[in-house]
Amino acid sequence: MKGIVTAAEMKSYDNYTISEVGVPSMVLMERAALSVVKRMETLFIRGKAKVCICCGVGNNGADGLAIARMLAEKGCEVYVYVFGKPEKATTEFAMQQKILESYPVQIFAGEAIIDRDYDVVVDALFGVGLTRSVEGEFAEAIHTLNTLKGYKVAVDIPSGVSADTGEVLGCPFKADITVTFAFGKRGLYFYPGADYAGEIFVEDIGIGPVSNPKCNPTMYTYEKSDIERLLPGRKGSGNKGTFGKVLIVAGFEYMVGAAILCARACYEMGAGMVKVICPEENRMILQHAVPEILYGTCEDLDSSLKWADVVVVGPGMGCRQMAREILLQLLEKCELPMVVDADALNMLSVDKKLQDALYLRGDKGLETVLTPHMGEFARLAGSSVEDLKADTAEAASNWAKAYQIILAAKDARTVVADGSGRLYLNCTGNSGMATAGSGDVLAGIIGSLLAQGLSGFDGAALGVYIHSLAGDEAADKYSEYGVTAGKIIENVKGIIADGR
Repeated sequence: MKGIVTAAEMKSYDNYTISEVGVPSMVLMERAALSVVKRMETLFIRGKAKVCICCGVGNNGADGLAIARMLAEKGCEVYVYVFGKPEKATTEFAMQQKILESYPVQIFAGEAIIDRDYDVVVDALFGVGLTRSVEGEFAEAIHTLNTLKGYKVAVDIPSGVSADTGEVLGCPFKADITVTFAFGKRGLYFYPGADYAGEIFVEDIGIGPVSNPKCNPTMYTYEKSDIERLLPGRKGSGNKGTFGKVLIVAGFEYMVGAAILCARACYEMGAGMVKVICPEENRMILQHAVPEILYGTCEDLDSSLKWADVVVVGPGMGCRQMAREILLQLLEKCELPMVVDADALNMLSVDKKLQDALYLRGDKGLETVLTPHMGEFARLAGSSVEDLKADTAEAASNWAKAYQIILAAKDARTVVADGSGRLYLNCTGNSGMATAGSGDVLAGIIGSLLAQGLSGFDGAALGVYIHSLAGDEAADKYSEYGVTAGKIIENVKGIIADGR
Protein backbone atom coordinates (compact mmCIF):
# COMPACT_ATOMS: atom_id res chain seq x y z
CA MET A 1 0.00 0.00 0.00
CA LYS A 2 1.41 3.38 -1.02
CA GLY A 3 0.41 6.76 0.39
CA ILE A 4 -0.43 9.59 -1.99
CA VAL A 5 -0.34 13.10 -0.55
CA THR A 6 -1.49 16.64 -1.13
CA ALA A 7 0.97 19.53 -1.19
CA ALA A 8 -0.16 20.54 2.32
CA GLU A 9 0.38 17.03 3.69
CA MET A 10 3.84 16.84 2.14
CA LYS A 11 4.78 20.24 3.57
CA SER A 12 3.61 19.13 7.02
CA TYR A 13 5.65 15.90 6.90
CA ASP A 14 8.67 17.78 5.58
CA ASN A 15 8.48 20.43 8.33
CA TYR A 16 8.03 17.82 11.07
CA THR A 17 11.09 15.89 9.90
CA ILE A 18 13.18 19.07 9.93
CA SER A 19 11.89 20.84 13.04
CA GLU A 20 10.81 17.97 15.31
CA VAL A 21 12.98 15.03 14.26
CA GLY A 22 15.97 17.24 13.59
CA VAL A 23 17.03 16.11 10.13
CA PRO A 24 18.48 19.25 8.43
CA SER A 25 16.74 20.34 5.26
CA MET A 26 20.07 20.23 3.41
CA VAL A 27 20.44 16.55 4.33
CA LEU A 28 16.98 15.81 2.89
CA MET A 29 17.90 17.81 -0.19
CA GLU A 30 21.12 15.84 -0.71
CA ARG A 31 19.20 12.58 -0.42
CA ALA A 32 16.63 13.82 -2.91
CA ALA A 33 19.25 14.93 -5.42
CA LEU A 34 21.18 11.68 -5.05
CA SER A 35 18.04 9.63 -5.70
CA VAL A 36 17.39 11.56 -8.93
CA VAL A 37 20.97 11.06 -10.11
CA LYS A 38 20.89 7.34 -9.32
CA ARG A 39 17.63 6.93 -11.21
CA MET A 40 19.03 8.82 -14.19
CA GLU A 41 22.15 6.64 -14.18
CA THR A 42 20.05 3.49 -14.06
CA LEU A 43 17.84 4.54 -16.95
CA PHE A 44 19.74 6.64 -19.44
CA ILE A 45 22.98 8.38 -18.43
CA ARG A 46 25.95 6.67 -20.02
CA GLY A 47 29.43 8.16 -19.71
CA LYS A 48 29.89 11.91 -20.04
CA ALA A 49 26.33 12.94 -20.82
CA LYS A 50 25.39 16.50 -21.73
CA VAL A 51 22.71 17.69 -19.31
CA CYS A 52 20.49 20.78 -19.18
CA ILE A 53 18.97 21.62 -15.77
CA CYS A 54 16.40 24.39 -15.46
CA CYS A 55 15.98 25.76 -11.92
CA GLY A 56 13.75 28.16 -10.07
CA VAL A 57 15.01 29.92 -6.95
CA GLY A 58 13.01 27.84 -4.47
CA ASN A 59 13.90 24.50 -2.91
CA ASN A 60 12.95 22.59 -6.06
CA GLY A 61 15.57 24.68 -7.85
CA ALA A 62 17.99 23.97 -5.01
CA ASP A 63 17.45 20.26 -5.66
CA GLY A 64 18.35 20.97 -9.28
CA LEU A 65 21.60 22.66 -8.29
CA ALA A 66 22.55 19.70 -6.09
CA ILE A 67 21.79 17.36 -9.01
CA ALA A 68 24.03 19.48 -11.24
CA ARG A 69 26.91 19.19 -8.78
CA MET A 70 26.59 15.42 -8.46
CA LEU A 71 26.44 14.96 -12.23
CA ALA A 72 29.50 17.16 -12.67
CA GLU A 73 31.36 14.97 -10.18
CA LYS A 74 30.59 12.02 -12.45
CA GLY A 75 32.10 13.77 -15.46
CA CYS A 76 28.89 15.00 -17.11
CA GLU A 77 28.81 18.25 -19.07
CA VAL A 78 26.21 20.26 -17.15
CA TYR A 79 24.46 23.51 -18.06
CA VAL A 80 22.22 25.18 -15.48
CA TYR A 81 19.64 27.86 -16.31
CA VAL A 82 18.20 29.79 -13.36
CA PHE A 83 14.91 31.71 -13.54
CA GLY A 84 13.43 33.89 -10.81
CA LYS A 85 14.36 36.95 -8.80
CA PRO A 86 17.53 36.47 -6.69
CA GLU A 87 15.96 38.27 -3.72
CA LYS A 88 13.28 35.56 -3.57
CA ALA A 89 15.78 32.71 -3.35
CA THR A 90 15.43 30.37 -0.39
CA THR A 91 18.25 29.86 2.08
CA GLU A 92 18.84 26.35 0.72
CA PHE A 93 19.01 27.63 -2.86
CA ALA A 94 21.62 30.23 -1.88
CA MET A 95 23.67 27.58 -0.09
CA GLN A 96 23.53 25.14 -3.01
CA GLN A 97 24.44 27.94 -5.44
CA LYS A 98 27.49 28.87 -3.34
CA ILE A 99 28.64 25.23 -3.22
CA LEU A 100 28.15 24.86 -6.98
CA GLU A 101 30.57 27.72 -7.72
CA SER A 102 33.46 25.33 -6.98
CA TYR A 103 32.37 22.85 -9.64
CA PRO A 104 32.79 22.85 -13.42
CA VAL A 105 29.17 23.72 -14.17
CA GLN A 106 28.10 26.54 -16.47
CA ILE A 107 25.33 28.64 -14.89
CA PHE A 108 23.13 31.10 -16.80
CA ALA A 109 20.82 33.37 -14.82
CA GLY A 110 17.73 34.70 -16.60
CA GLU A 111 19.08 33.84 -20.05
CA ALA A 112 17.26 32.02 -22.81
CA ILE A 113 17.94 28.29 -22.89
CA ILE A 114 20.31 27.30 -25.69
CA ASP A 115 19.83 24.02 -27.52
CA ARG A 116 23.13 22.19 -27.21
CA ASP A 117 21.80 18.80 -28.27
CA TYR A 118 21.41 17.57 -24.67
CA ASP A 119 21.23 13.94 -23.65
CA VAL A 120 19.08 14.72 -20.60
CA VAL A 121 16.83 17.69 -19.75
CA VAL A 122 15.89 18.26 -16.10
CA ASP A 123 12.97 20.37 -14.86
CA ALA A 124 13.54 21.81 -11.36
CA LEU A 125 11.62 25.05 -11.78
CA PHE A 126 8.68 24.61 -9.42
CA GLY A 127 7.89 22.11 -6.69
CA VAL A 128 4.60 20.90 -5.24
CA GLY A 129 3.66 24.33 -3.89
CA LEU A 130 2.72 25.81 -7.27
CA THR A 131 -0.88 27.08 -7.28
CA ARG A 132 -0.91 29.75 -9.99
CA SER A 133 -0.65 29.58 -13.75
CA VAL A 134 2.89 29.51 -15.14
CA GLU A 135 3.47 32.60 -17.26
CA GLY A 136 6.15 34.89 -18.65
CA GLU A 137 9.77 33.78 -18.67
CA PHE A 138 8.89 30.60 -16.78
CA ALA A 139 6.36 29.53 -19.43
CA GLU A 140 8.88 30.33 -22.16
CA ALA A 141 11.52 28.26 -20.39
CA ILE A 142 9.20 25.25 -20.06
CA HIS A 143 8.16 25.53 -23.69
CA THR A 144 11.81 25.51 -24.72
CA LEU A 145 12.58 22.52 -22.46
CA ASN A 146 9.76 20.56 -24.10
CA THR A 147 11.21 21.18 -27.56
CA LEU A 148 14.74 20.06 -26.67
CA LYS A 149 16.00 16.62 -27.54
CA GLY A 150 17.00 14.26 -24.77
CA TYR A 151 15.27 12.37 -21.99
CA LYS A 152 13.04 14.60 -19.88
CA VAL A 153 13.23 14.34 -16.07
CA ALA A 154 10.90 16.16 -13.63
CA VAL A 155 12.12 16.72 -10.06
CA ASP A 156 9.27 15.93 -7.61
CA ILE A 157 6.52 17.03 -10.04
CA PRO A 158 6.47 18.45 -13.58
CA SER A 159 6.37 22.25 -13.44
CA GLY A 160 2.96 23.54 -14.49
CA VAL A 161 0.99 20.66 -12.91
CA SER A 162 -1.08 21.06 -9.73
CA ALA A 163 0.23 18.73 -7.05
CA ASP A 164 -3.26 18.26 -5.61
CA THR A 165 -5.51 17.74 -8.64
CA GLY A 166 -3.35 17.18 -11.72
CA GLU A 167 -4.75 20.36 -13.24
CA VAL A 168 -2.55 21.97 -15.89
CA LEU A 169 -1.40 25.40 -14.69
CA GLY A 170 -0.44 27.25 -17.84
CA CYS A 171 2.46 25.59 -19.64
CA PRO A 172 3.38 22.15 -18.22
CA PHE A 173 6.68 20.32 -18.58
CA LYS A 174 6.22 16.95 -20.28
CA ALA A 175 8.46 14.39 -18.57
CA ASP A 176 9.59 10.91 -19.53
CA ILE A 177 10.06 10.21 -15.84
CA THR A 178 9.22 11.99 -12.61
CA VAL A 179 11.33 11.30 -9.53
CA THR A 180 9.28 12.31 -6.50
CA PHE A 181 10.18 12.11 -2.84
CA ALA A 182 8.75 10.27 0.19
CA PHE A 183 5.23 9.90 -1.25
CA GLY A 184 3.51 10.13 -4.60
CA LYS A 185 1.71 13.42 -5.12
CA ARG A 186 -1.95 13.33 -6.15
CA GLY A 187 -1.36 15.46 -9.24
CA LEU A 188 1.02 12.85 -10.65
CA TYR A 189 -1.77 10.27 -10.84
CA PHE A 190 -4.88 12.28 -11.72
CA TYR A 191 -5.36 13.29 -15.35
CA PRO A 192 -4.31 15.45 -17.08
CA GLY A 193 -1.27 15.62 -14.77
CA ALA A 194 -0.60 11.91 -15.28
CA ASP A 195 -0.10 12.60 -18.99
CA TYR A 196 2.84 14.88 -18.15
CA ALA A 197 4.47 12.85 -15.37
CA GLY A 198 5.67 9.91 -17.47
CA GLU A 199 6.87 6.97 -15.39
CA ILE A 200 6.77 7.80 -11.69
CA PHE A 201 9.47 6.80 -9.21
CA VAL A 202 8.85 7.43 -5.50
CA GLU A 203 12.14 7.63 -3.61
CA ASP A 204 12.70 7.31 0.14
CA ILE A 205 14.69 10.29 1.44
CA GLY A 206 14.02 9.88 5.17
CA ILE A 207 10.51 11.31 5.51
CA GLY A 208 7.91 8.78 6.60
CA PRO A 209 6.06 7.00 9.40
CA VAL A 210 9.24 5.62 10.96
CA SER A 211 10.35 9.11 11.96
CA ASN A 212 6.91 10.72 12.07
CA PRO A 213 3.99 8.82 13.64
CA LYS A 214 1.62 11.47 12.25
CA CYS A 215 2.74 10.64 8.72
CA ASN A 216 -0.49 8.98 7.64
CA PRO A 217 -1.71 10.11 4.20
CA THR A 218 -5.48 10.27 3.73
CA MET A 219 -5.21 8.81 0.22
CA TYR A 220 -3.51 5.58 -0.76
CA THR A 221 -3.30 3.08 -3.57
CA TYR A 222 -2.67 -0.66 -3.66
CA GLU A 223 0.18 -2.79 -4.94
CA LYS A 224 -0.09 -6.44 -5.97
CA SER A 225 1.52 -7.49 -2.72
CA ASP A 226 -1.52 -6.10 -0.88
CA ILE A 227 -3.97 -8.58 -2.40
CA GLU A 228 -3.11 -11.51 -0.15
CA ARG A 229 -3.41 -9.32 2.94
CA LEU A 230 -6.76 -7.90 1.88
CA LEU A 231 -8.58 -10.91 0.44
CA PRO A 232 -11.14 -12.48 2.78
CA GLY A 233 -9.94 -15.77 4.23
CA ARG A 234 -11.43 -19.14 3.33
CA LYS A 235 -11.91 -21.85 5.94
CA GLY A 236 -11.22 -25.41 4.94
CA SER A 237 -14.35 -26.42 6.82
CA GLY A 238 -16.54 -23.90 4.97
CA ASN A 239 -19.45 -24.58 2.65
CA LYS A 240 -21.26 -22.69 -0.09
CA GLY A 241 -23.22 -20.71 2.49
CA THR A 242 -20.07 -19.82 4.39
CA PHE A 243 -18.55 -17.99 1.44
CA GLY A 244 -21.37 -15.53 0.94
CA LYS A 245 -24.80 -15.37 -0.67
CA VAL A 246 -25.29 -12.55 -3.17
CA LEU A 247 -28.72 -11.43 -4.30
CA ILE A 248 -28.64 -9.61 -7.66
CA VAL A 249 -31.66 -7.55 -8.73
CA ALA A 250 -30.88 -6.95 -12.39
CA GLY A 251 -31.47 -7.92 -16.00
CA PHE A 252 -35.01 -6.62 -16.59
CA GLU A 253 -36.65 -6.13 -19.96
CA TYR A 254 -34.12 -6.80 -22.73
CA MET A 255 -30.97 -6.36 -20.65
CA VAL A 256 -30.41 -9.81 -19.24
CA GLY A 257 -26.74 -9.68 -20.28
CA ALA A 258 -25.99 -7.27 -17.44
CA ALA A 259 -27.30 -9.77 -14.89
CA ILE A 260 -25.26 -12.57 -16.48
CA LEU A 261 -22.02 -10.60 -16.31
CA CYS A 262 -22.67 -9.50 -12.72
CA ALA A 263 -23.48 -13.07 -11.60
CA ARG A 264 -20.44 -14.55 -13.32
CA ALA A 265 -18.21 -11.93 -11.68
CA CYS A 266 -19.65 -12.78 -8.26
CA TYR A 267 -18.74 -16.43 -8.66
CA GLU A 268 -15.29 -15.72 -10.10
CA MET A 269 -14.57 -13.53 -7.08
CA GLY A 270 -15.40 -16.40 -4.74
CA ALA A 271 -19.04 -16.06 -3.66
CA GLY A 272 -20.58 -19.35 -2.58
CA MET A 273 -24.11 -18.72 -3.90
CA VAL A 274 -25.65 -16.19 -6.27
CA LYS A 275 -29.35 -15.59 -6.84
CA VAL A 276 -30.75 -13.35 -9.56
CA ILE A 277 -34.13 -11.62 -9.32
CA CYS A 278 -35.52 -10.73 -12.73
CA PRO A 279 -38.65 -11.30 -14.88
CA GLU A 280 -39.68 -14.87 -15.65
CA GLU A 281 -39.02 -14.48 -19.38
CA ASN A 282 -35.29 -14.19 -18.70
CA ARG A 283 -35.02 -17.32 -16.58
CA MET A 284 -33.96 -19.78 -19.27
CA ILE A 285 -31.40 -17.39 -20.75
CA LEU A 286 -29.88 -16.78 -17.33
CA GLN A 287 -29.68 -20.38 -16.27
CA HIS A 288 -28.23 -21.42 -19.60
CA ALA A 289 -25.53 -18.71 -19.41
CA VAL A 290 -24.71 -19.23 -15.70
CA PRO A 291 -25.97 -22.68 -14.65
CA GLU A 292 -24.67 -22.16 -11.12
CA ILE A 293 -27.13 -19.36 -10.31
CA LEU A 294 -30.31 -19.56 -8.32
CA TYR A 295 -33.31 -17.77 -9.78
CA GLY A 296 -36.15 -15.76 -8.31
CA THR A 297 -38.91 -13.46 -9.52
CA CYS A 298 -39.83 -10.05 -8.19
CA GLU A 299 -42.54 -11.69 -6.11
CA ASP A 300 -39.81 -13.63 -4.26
CA LEU A 301 -37.96 -10.50 -3.17
CA ASP A 302 -38.91 -10.55 0.53
CA SER A 303 -37.95 -14.19 1.05
CA SER A 304 -34.77 -13.72 -1.02
CA LEU A 305 -33.68 -10.86 1.23
CA LYS A 306 -33.94 -13.18 4.25
CA TRP A 307 -31.66 -15.63 2.41
CA ALA A 308 -28.99 -13.18 1.20
CA ASP A 309 -25.89 -11.65 2.80
CA VAL A 310 -25.63 -8.72 0.39
CA VAL A 311 -27.68 -7.15 -2.43
CA VAL A 312 -26.49 -5.83 -5.79
CA VAL A 313 -29.12 -3.74 -7.55
CA GLY A 314 -29.23 -1.89 -10.85
CA PRO A 315 -27.37 -3.56 -13.75
CA GLY A 316 -29.75 -3.77 -16.70
CA MET A 317 -32.68 -2.98 -14.41
CA GLY A 318 -34.28 -0.29 -16.55
CA CYS A 319 -36.01 2.76 -15.13
CA ARG A 320 -39.68 1.87 -15.40
CA GLN A 321 -42.12 2.19 -12.53
CA MET A 322 -41.75 -1.41 -11.38
CA ALA A 323 -37.96 -0.99 -11.17
CA ARG A 324 -38.38 2.22 -9.18
CA GLU A 325 -40.76 0.53 -6.72
CA ILE A 326 -38.34 -2.35 -6.17
CA LEU A 327 -35.42 0.03 -5.61
CA LEU A 328 -37.47 2.05 -3.12
CA GLN A 329 -38.43 -1.14 -1.27
CA LEU A 330 -34.78 -2.17 -1.06
CA LEU A 331 -33.59 1.22 0.15
CA GLU A 332 -36.33 1.49 2.76
CA LYS A 333 -36.52 -2.07 4.08
CA CYS A 334 -33.30 -3.95 3.30
CA GLU A 335 -30.81 -3.96 6.17
CA LEU A 336 -28.11 -5.86 4.27
CA PRO A 337 -25.02 -4.27 2.71
CA MET A 338 -25.97 -3.07 -0.74
CA VAL A 339 -24.18 -2.25 -4.00
CA VAL A 340 -26.10 0.27 -6.13
CA ASP A 341 -25.11 0.52 -9.78
CA ALA A 342 -26.21 1.48 -13.29
CA ASP A 343 -29.97 2.05 -13.71
CA ALA A 344 -30.48 2.23 -9.96
CA LEU A 345 -28.16 5.26 -9.98
CA ASN A 346 -30.07 6.82 -12.85
CA MET A 347 -33.34 6.47 -10.93
CA LEU A 348 -31.74 7.92 -7.81
CA SER A 349 -30.53 10.97 -9.68
CA VAL A 350 -34.09 12.11 -10.62
CA ASP A 351 -36.18 10.89 -7.68
CA LYS A 352 -36.22 12.81 -4.39
CA LYS A 353 -38.01 10.00 -2.56
CA LEU A 354 -35.27 7.52 -3.51
CA GLN A 355 -32.61 10.02 -2.45
CA ASP A 356 -34.31 10.47 0.93
CA ALA A 357 -34.43 6.69 1.37
CA LEU A 358 -30.72 6.45 0.54
CA TYR A 359 -29.96 9.12 3.12
CA LEU A 360 -31.98 7.31 5.79
CA ARG A 361 -30.06 4.08 5.08
CA GLY A 362 -26.85 5.92 5.81
CA ASP A 363 -28.35 7.49 8.90
CA LYS A 364 -29.13 3.98 10.18
CA GLY A 365 -25.51 2.95 9.65
CA LEU A 366 -26.34 0.51 6.84
CA GLU A 367 -23.51 0.06 4.35
CA THR A 368 -24.31 1.17 0.81
CA VAL A 369 -21.76 1.26 -2.01
CA LEU A 370 -22.58 3.42 -5.04
CA THR A 371 -20.53 2.80 -8.20
CA PRO A 372 -21.24 5.64 -10.67
CA HIS A 373 -19.16 6.46 -13.71
CA MET A 374 -18.53 10.18 -14.08
CA GLY A 375 -21.68 10.80 -16.13
CA GLU A 376 -23.82 9.08 -13.50
CA PHE A 377 -21.98 10.90 -10.73
CA ALA A 378 -22.63 14.23 -12.44
CA ARG A 379 -26.36 13.48 -12.57
CA LEU A 380 -26.40 12.41 -8.92
CA ALA A 381 -24.47 15.47 -7.79
CA GLY A 382 -26.32 17.92 -10.04
CA SER A 383 -22.98 19.03 -11.41
CA SER A 384 -21.00 18.80 -14.63
CA VAL A 385 -18.48 16.09 -15.47
CA GLU A 386 -15.86 18.80 -15.95
CA ASP A 387 -16.41 20.22 -12.47
CA LEU A 388 -16.22 16.78 -10.88
CA LYS A 389 -13.04 15.92 -12.75
CA ALA A 390 -11.43 19.17 -11.56
CA ASP A 391 -11.15 17.60 -8.08
CA THR A 392 -12.67 14.12 -8.07
CA ALA A 393 -11.28 13.28 -4.65
CA GLU A 394 -12.98 16.23 -2.95
CA ALA A 395 -16.25 15.76 -4.85
CA ALA A 396 -16.44 12.04 -4.05
CA SER A 397 -15.56 12.61 -0.40
CA ASN A 398 -18.16 15.37 0.00
CA TRP A 399 -20.94 13.36 -1.60
CA ALA A 400 -20.10 10.22 0.39
CA LYS A 401 -20.15 12.27 3.59
CA ALA A 402 -23.47 13.92 2.75
CA TYR A 403 -25.24 10.58 2.25
CA GLN A 404 -23.11 8.49 4.64
CA ILE A 405 -22.33 6.00 1.90
CA ILE A 406 -19.27 4.59 0.14
CA LEU A 407 -18.80 6.08 -3.30
CA ALA A 408 -16.66 4.53 -6.02
CA ALA A 409 -16.39 7.29 -8.63
CA LYS A 410 -15.35 5.37 -11.75
CA ASP A 411 -12.98 7.04 -14.18
CA ALA A 412 -9.53 6.54 -15.67
CA ARG A 413 -8.48 7.11 -12.06
CA THR A 414 -11.26 5.70 -9.89
CA VAL A 415 -11.64 7.20 -6.41
CA VAL A 416 -13.29 5.36 -3.52
CA ALA A 417 -14.46 7.58 -0.64
CA ASP A 418 -16.38 7.00 2.57
CA GLY A 419 -16.82 10.59 3.69
CA SER A 420 -14.43 10.28 6.65
CA GLY A 421 -11.52 11.69 4.64
CA ARG A 422 -10.15 8.23 3.79
CA LEU A 423 -9.61 7.83 0.04
CA TYR A 424 -8.48 5.03 -2.23
CA LEU A 425 -7.08 5.98 -5.64
CA ASN A 426 -6.83 3.31 -8.29
CA CYS A 427 -3.79 3.71 -10.53
CA THR A 428 -4.16 0.61 -12.73
CA GLY A 429 -6.49 -0.20 -15.61
CA ASN A 430 -6.55 0.80 -19.26
CA SER A 431 -8.69 2.33 -22.00
CA GLY A 432 -9.92 -1.09 -23.14
CA MET A 433 -12.00 -1.31 -19.97
CA ALA A 434 -14.26 1.45 -21.28
CA THR A 435 -16.51 -1.23 -22.74
CA ALA A 436 -20.12 -2.29 -22.30
CA GLY A 437 -20.66 -4.48 -19.25
CA SER A 438 -17.41 -3.56 -17.47
CA GLY A 439 -19.36 -1.79 -14.72
CA ASP A 440 -21.66 -4.80 -14.26
CA VAL A 441 -18.57 -6.93 -13.67
CA LEU A 442 -17.26 -4.49 -11.06
CA ALA A 443 -20.59 -4.44 -9.22
CA GLY A 444 -20.49 -8.25 -9.05
CA ILE A 445 -16.91 -8.32 -7.78
CA ILE A 446 -17.66 -5.79 -5.03
CA GLY A 447 -20.87 -7.58 -4.05
CA SER A 448 -18.98 -10.86 -3.78
CA LEU A 449 -16.31 -9.34 -1.53
CA LEU A 450 -18.92 -7.79 0.75
CA ALA A 451 -20.75 -11.13 0.97
CA GLN A 452 -17.50 -12.74 2.08
CA GLY A 453 -17.15 -10.30 4.95
CA LEU A 454 -15.24 -7.23 3.80
CA SER A 455 -16.49 -3.81 4.84
CA GLY A 456 -18.08 -1.56 2.25
CA PHE A 457 -15.00 0.61 1.82
CA ASP A 458 -12.49 -2.24 1.76
CA GLY A 459 -14.66 -4.30 -0.56
CA ALA A 460 -15.13 -1.40 -2.95
CA ALA A 461 -11.43 -0.47 -2.99
CA LEU A 462 -10.18 -4.04 -3.39
CA GLY A 463 -12.89 -4.75 -5.95
CA VAL A 464 -11.87 -1.78 -8.05
CA TYR A 465 -8.23 -2.85 -7.86
CA ILE A 466 -8.80 -6.50 -8.82
CA HIS A 467 -11.19 -5.46 -11.59
CA SER A 468 -8.59 -3.12 -13.08
CA LEU A 469 -5.79 -5.68 -12.83
CA ALA A 470 -8.00 -8.21 -14.60
CA GLY A 471 -8.58 -5.58 -17.28
CA ASP A 472 -4.85 -5.03 -17.64
CA GLU A 473 -4.33 -8.78 -17.97
CA ALA A 474 -6.99 -8.92 -20.67
CA ALA A 475 -5.33 -6.02 -22.51
CA ASP A 476 -1.96 -7.81 -22.37
CA LYS A 477 -3.55 -10.83 -24.05
CA TYR A 478 -5.90 -9.18 -26.53
CA SER A 479 -4.72 -5.53 -26.73
CA GLU A 480 -6.73 -2.63 -25.36
CA TYR A 481 -8.87 -2.82 -28.51
CA GLY A 482 -9.89 -6.37 -27.70
CA VAL A 483 -10.93 -6.07 -24.06
CA THR A 484 -14.53 -7.05 -23.30
CA ALA A 485 -16.42 -7.45 -20.03
CA GLY A 486 -16.31 -11.22 -20.46
CA LYS A 487 -12.53 -11.18 -20.88
CA ILE A 488 -12.19 -9.12 -17.69
CA ILE A 489 -14.13 -11.82 -15.82
CA GLU A 490 -11.94 -14.57 -17.28
CA ASN A 491 -8.86 -12.94 -15.77
CA VAL A 492 -10.20 -12.35 -12.25
CA LYS A 493 -9.25 -15.83 -11.01
CA GLY A 494 -5.68 -15.41 -12.31
CA ILE A 495 -5.29 -12.14 -10.40
CA ILE A 496 -6.56 -13.78 -7.22
CA ALA A 497 -4.25 -16.78 -7.68
CA ASP A 498 -1.24 -14.52 -8.22
CA GLY A 499 -2.20 -12.44 -5.20
CA ARG A 500 -2.34 -15.45 -2.93
